[in-house]
Amino acid sequence: MRARGHHCLRDAPLWTTIAATGVRRSEALGMKWSLVRWDECAIELGWVVVEEGKTFRLRGLTKDGDGGAVIYVDQAVMNVLKRQKERQDEERSLLGAAWEDHDLVFARDGFNLQRGGRAGGPQDPEKVSARWRTVRNRLRLPEDFRIHDWRHSKVTNDLEAGESPVEVSANVRHHSPGCTMARYGHSRKDGARRLAASGAGRLGLSALV
Repeated sequence: MRARGHHCLRDAPLWTTIAATGVRRSEALGMKWSLVRWDECAIELGWVVVEEGKTFRLRGLTKDGDGGAVIYVDQAVMNVLKRQKERQDEERSLLGAAWEDHDLVFARDGFNLQRGGRAGGPQDPEKVSARWRTVRNRLRLPEDFRIHDWRHSKVTNDLEAGESPVEVSANVRHHSPGCTMARYGHSRKDGARRLAASGAGRLGLSALV
């Protein structure tokens, strides 16, 4: 059974959500509609899809003891999720009994669904990564740019934009702001130098050079 649309476009909301929020692949694949707080522009991360040997499963989020973590997003991200919900509702209607609902935002869809197969459940993380590699090549991104590197990019960009390390750390669920800075502070060397120069100027130290 084949549903409408090519996966390169069908995956766009997934890539956008990962890039905009910095969530891990497992967290994105475990997002549930019932945990999206539309009025608050917030998403509770209560579930993950994890690989176990040659298979995978949906389970509660327990990484770092951070069950029930909440992240806050921009309205633009919520609009992406609303479009994803509309597309998914259309597909559920199209597939009928072949759709087995698991409340997942980024559920297995009907693309190349085999006869007797079921959509609506968790996606195979490795197949998601394989599709990402295809998109990455088409976008001419570096060959070593992984899905997880979107997380690194978000943290680095937020810190270099001057955002509070406390908020940045909380939104990516690090143990503490100190942990975030220990991992990513080195990338802010140029910003730190500009800050040092600015401070020296205010103290009048530039006259001593």
